[in-house]
Amino acid sequence: MNAHITFAKTAWVLIGTIDDIPRQGSRRIQDGARRIAVFRTADDRVFALEDKCPHKNGPLSEGIVHDGCVTCPLHNWVISLETGEAQGADDGRTSTFPVRIEGRNVYLNLTATNAAC
Repeated sequence: MNAHITFAKTAWVLIGTIDDIPRQGSRRIQDGARRIAVFRTADDRVFALEDKCPHKNGPLSEGIVHDGCVTCPLHNWVISLETGEAQGADDGRTSTFPVRIEGRNVYLNLTATNAAC
């Protein structure tokens, strides 16, 4: 499910429920020109990354979620969902965003905590 949501820049924003994000999948949201991918792991942890791989800007929201990472669908770069860092021999990082869960509700803060290089 993709959603276009208008955000207040300084507050936590409700983006839906954990049930809106498939296990080992993602939901993409739009903040102006910026796309953010919100991922859910098999054990129901939720992470948010800017929806572009640090290699060639591939859509991470379309990648495979596994072992706390997402694999980019373009060139198989593996990105940590927690840090946004490329894994293995690859070098680069995508921005991460704070996520908060209250009950089943998922909140996103648009202030990147790990800005891309």
